[in-house]
Amino acid sequence: MKHVYVVGTADTKGPELAYLAQTIGDTGVPVILVDVGTRTPTIKVDVAASEVAACHPEGTAAVLSGDDRGVAVAAMSTAFAGYMTTREDVAGVIGIGGGGGTSIVTAGMRGLPYGLPKIMVSTLASGDVGPYVDISDIVMMPSVTDFAGLNRFSRLILHNAAHALSGMVKTAFEGSSEHRSVGLTMFGVTTQGVTAMVEQLGSSHDCMVFHATGVGGRTMEKLVDDGVLAGVLDITTTEICDLLLGGVLPASQARLDAIARSGIPYVGSAGALDMVNFWAPETVPAAFAGRQFYHHNSNVTLMRTTPEECRQIGSWIGRKLSSCTGPVRFLIPERGVSALDIEGGAFFDPQADAALFAAIEEAFEVSGNRRIERLPLHINDPAFARAAVDHFLSLI
Repeated sequence: MKHVYVVGTADTKGPELAYLAQTIGDTGVPVILVDVGTRTPTIKVDVAASEVAACHPEGTAAVLSGDDRGVAVAAMSTAFAGYMTTREDVAGVIGIGGGGGTSIVTAGMRGLPYGLPKIMVSTLASGDVGPYVDISDIVMMPSVTDFAGLNRFSRLILHNAAHALSGMVKTAFEGSSEHRSVGLTMFGVTTQGVTAMVEQLGSSHDCMVFHATGVGGRTMEKLVDDGVLAGVLDITTTEICDLLLGGVLPASQARLDAIARSGIPYVGSAGALDMVNFWAPETVPAAFAGRQFYHHNSNVTLMRTTPEECRQIGSWIGRKLSSCTGPVRFLIPERGVSALDIEGGAFFDPQADAALFAAIEEAFEVSGNRRIERLPLHINDPAFARAAVDHFLSLI
């Protein structure tokens, strides 16, 4: 039998956890109440904190024997993440917490499969939830009031959260695609080209488009590692610019490693390698004063990459792709890499593009499986989309 796991620190959030578990149970869904607190619980639980703590790599004592709360929270986060990997009866997970509880519970949620219901009711849910959600599909719900005893607002929020989770569990999605899934990366400035590729592939493939904001690329590569994607059209590699130059939407250093590990068919390009992302103009580091900027909107500022930076970016990409054992085709759009990098556009800079393309070619090790091709086209040209799709279909 599958269960909903209700998780929180029963030493400080006992009444709220009990109310949440009872509300879910009243809907007919079996519940297991898990304590991840570090002190004596104030309510009866199904899984004691000591049982969770035993899943820490260094054992229970690493979690529960110290006096430092920060160390205990970090250790319990590790333990709960390990505990959840041992469960085979999880229909969904719902947690409540402040700063510490949110950190602990979401650590366990992030390792669960996409699509398995996960709701975190948190005092932090109206702020920056990136560190808690990361590339998972956790639903963050603001608690409105703090968890300091039940009141009419906390009952209302917990009631809604309980029924939301119960509804997800009772009406689990069972659909699937008859087509193989393919990942594509897109940014606003490459939308036209990538959309054309999706239109051409849509009748034969299940197209998953990822927004190239750092999180998008990491999510796509996780799905590569998970075996979900049969191939990738990584048209928009712009996250690498932010990684190397200090932008706010960076890839991780592991970008492209999943491609190398998996050996899946890969068609890549230089989409939006002409820009680094920052927030509002006043957030741009002083070191970049005097550079060429484009104000996408009041909250997003784009900085044009220089020839020197483009050489750095190109070399990084070329070296990474040279470690791929599967089929690789990297397509160079000689007439521009974004909607801004076009004749008459704000970021049109043939010198910078030439430096980028030359650096990629110099670092890229050509083999029977790995090739680079230059196309006298813009990245958003319909002919470029057709060429990318043709290459992909020839590999897959």
